[in-house]
Amino acid sequence: MSSKIPTIKQAAWISVIPQIILMTVLVFIFYYFQFEEYLINGVVAYLIISFLLRTQIPKSHRHGMSLVKQKQFENAISYFEKSLEFFESNEWIDKYRFIVLLSSSKITYREMAFVNIAFCYSQIGKGEKAREYYNIALENYPDSEIAKTALNLMDSETKNKC
Repeated sequence: MSSKIPTIKQAAWISVIPQIILMTVLVFIFYYFQFEEYLINGVVAYLIISFLLRTQIPKSHRHGMSLVKQKQFENAISYFEKSLEFFESNEWIDKYRFIVLLSSSKITYREMAFVNIAFCYSQIGKGEKAREYYNIALENYPDSEIAKTALNLMDSETKNKC
């Protein structure tokens, strides 16, 4: 069942290179220790490591996204705030997420937290609070296309009401 809530994923393709290197290293390790199916074992090991890193470290973010898909926007806000707090206190994880989390996302978890909080506020009718978080996103990430687009939509909606 697909969600009617839009999800935006942007990839930084250059970050795929370290992931391919890690997968190659894992395949080589299995080859070195003379496993029969070294290629399959290396790829499966990479997939397990990748899955664990992507699900266990950004737990609050993932839970917030799950709540958004269930349209529980008010509940999701607190999880995105926890995610924001975690990644602000562990900036290195977010900065090097292409290595630490094996994530090729172009958008940082902090930026995602700001725009997700804003989106949730907009969905529960708190437009000014949403606007505040989109502006915070733009202050921290001036190239945030999501925040720019959302603010433009909010501005055009306001103009249309007048």
